[in-house]
Parts: sequence; C-alpha cells; structure tokens
Amino acid sequence: MQARAAAVCGVMFGLMAGGSTLLAQTAAAPTAYTVTVVNSMFGQGEQMKTSRLGSKVFVDQVSAGKAADPSAPHIHTLYDLEKHRNMSWNWPDSSAGCSNGTFSGDWGDPFGSIDDLAGQATKQVGTETVLGFAAKVVEASGQGMTIRAWVDTKTGLVLKAQLSQGGAVPKTIIEVKDASLAPPPASLFKVPANCAAEAAAPPPPTEEEKIAALPGGNPQDFINAIYGPGSKDSCTVVFRVVKAGSMEPIASGFQVAVDMNLAHEGRPSYTIGLSREGHATFTGGGLREVTSQIRNGVLRLDGVPDHFDLETAFGSGGSGSALIYKQCFAPQTVLLYVVTNPDKLSDGAEFLWVKSGKYAAAPR
Repeated sequence: MQARAAAVCGVMFGLMAGGSTLLAQTAAAPTAYTVTVVNSMFGQGEQMKTSRLGSKVFVDQVSAGKAADPSAPHIHTLYDLEKHRNMSWNWPDSSAGCSNGTFSGDWGDPFGSIDDLAGQATKQVGTETVLGFAAKVVEASGQGMTIRAWVDTKTGLVLKAQLSQGGAVPKTIIEVKDASLAPPPASLFKVPANCAAEAAAPPPPTEEEKIAALPGGNPQDFINAIYGPGSKDSCTVVFRVVKAGSMEPIASGFQVAVDMNLAHEGRPSYTIGLSREGHATFTGGGLREVTSQIRNGVLRLDGVPDHFDLETAFGSGGSGSALIYKQCFAPQTVLLYVVTNPDKLSDGAEFLWVKSGKYAAAPR
C-alpha cells in the first residue's frame, strides 16, 4: 500500500522556488544580482539567496526559521547556464559529497516571468515602494483564490505575493528580503575542492536524451507531461501505454485512475491498495478508476482540466503516478506512458505528450 499527497493549486502555478515567475516583465531581466527570497507557499518557509554573474549562478537554500543559526544545514547549488549543468552539496557538512546534474528550461531565476497568472487576467490595484523598488500592486483571482503581488516596475521582480482564500487572512507566500543589482564576487562561483571529481565527470543524460532513449525516436516529437503550465484549450486526451524502445502497445495488465477535480480539492491524499491477486483499489480526493473505459488499450478522456492526477497500477509490477499538465497539440492529443518493463515499473517509465510524428495520430 502507498500513500501520496498531490501538491496542486492551479492558480498559484508559476510561483517557483525563486518566487518570481508571476507576471510578464516590463524590461530585460538583469544578469548580475543577488536576491534573497523566502518562499512559504508549501508551509514551512524556505529562504533562497540567488547570486548571478552572467552565465554563473550560486544558490544558497536554508529553512527560513533557521537562517540565523550558523550551524543550520544549507544546500548549495552551482548552475552553469551555458552548459546546462548544475552541482549541489550540503553545507557546512559536505561529507555526503556532491551531486552532478543537468537541467533545461526554468532553473528558478528570481527575475523569470510568464505571460499570465494561472490563466487569470490581472488588474493593477495600486502602487507602493518595497525595499526601495517602485512596485505596482496587482491582483488575479480564480478557483476561489486571490493572489496579490507587488511587482518591480523596472525588472518584473515579484517582491511580495499574498494568497487569500475565502474569508481567511491573506498569507504571504513570497517575500523578497534583500535585493541588489551589484555584480557578486567571481569567487562565489568556484567549484569546491571536494566536488572536483564530480565536476570533471560526464554529466547525466539531459531531458531530451532521456526522452529519446525511451521511445527511440525524435525527442522533438515528445514533451514531458509533468511540466506545466497546463493548456486552457479544449481537446480529447488519448492515453496509451507502450513499451519503451519498440513502442509496441501494452493493451492489458494494468489499471488506470484519474482525479479531474484537483482545482477544488487543495492537496488530496491518495491511497492505492493491492490485493493478493494483484488488483488495485484507488481512494482519496476525487480519484476514480477508469480502467473499464479502456478499449483495445486506448483510454479517451474528455473535458480534461489544465492539470489532473493520473494513477496506474501494474499488479505486482508496481504503480506509477503523476500530476499531469494538459497539452493540446490537436483536437485529439496523445498521452503516452512509456514503460521499460511492465513487470518491474521501477526500471523506468515516463508520461509523454506526443507533439508530432507517427505516434501523434490517435488510434481509431
């Protein structure tokens, strides 16, 4: 049996760890700065101090409640924006070593931006000065919630954001504590001596390389389904399970459940029970099993919201789950669950939208 909490709140999408991907920028973002922000969106606040000098970024992360404690554990991360590589280690105790990785797309830039706020129109409700920055105060509402944000008029930096729901007192979920546009010292971006071996090692596969290894086709034809934002367009989702490499359909031997009501549930907790015979039961939130709707290995889902939960169970082979962000590349858009080994799901599996190519055609 397994339990999992689905961290969802569609109207807050875009408020990432850096706490700033809220509104379109009004000017080019700076490439040299130091910004300290506290993100309390998911309960316990996290303080992140981001320093950037061109293509080099250093991030110091610590629990906000322990930021003043000199012995508190921190996570340090270096990003190389040109090579798309990152390296992390614990501080001050770095005995666990360093982790080496790659990234693509958003890395948490506090000056990043998106074109809208969770698909909701924003309105300006005032102006204020925050930390010496001239800010416009904007609001966006949807799904029973309202977000108010203080946005620097020159750079688009979200200096503060509050979330209110119902008659509750507004909660500050993003707050910049300090911001400087002065270049940080170059010495901050040096790889520590105990990370030298990891820095010299070949990087792990990129997102595109991972995708290409599973379907064995052009990675440009696919996009990972767990990355948002979700589309507000209308389309039928055509879900199929296929074998990695050969892309042969897997038409049976699994169960599927979906929760289409995440926007109104907050954070539902799901439980998947498994009988001795390998039959799964799905409970929690608005989760409902839809296995009976599968025809010849194809599940068609209509009226799909911009994000939803999808659970799969392969008996003794294991189970897979994901928060899926809907994408509509055609009136009928194919969502694949590419499985390396259905008898052992832990060998690897990915939820992929098909953008183009031969797998984009919905089976009849």
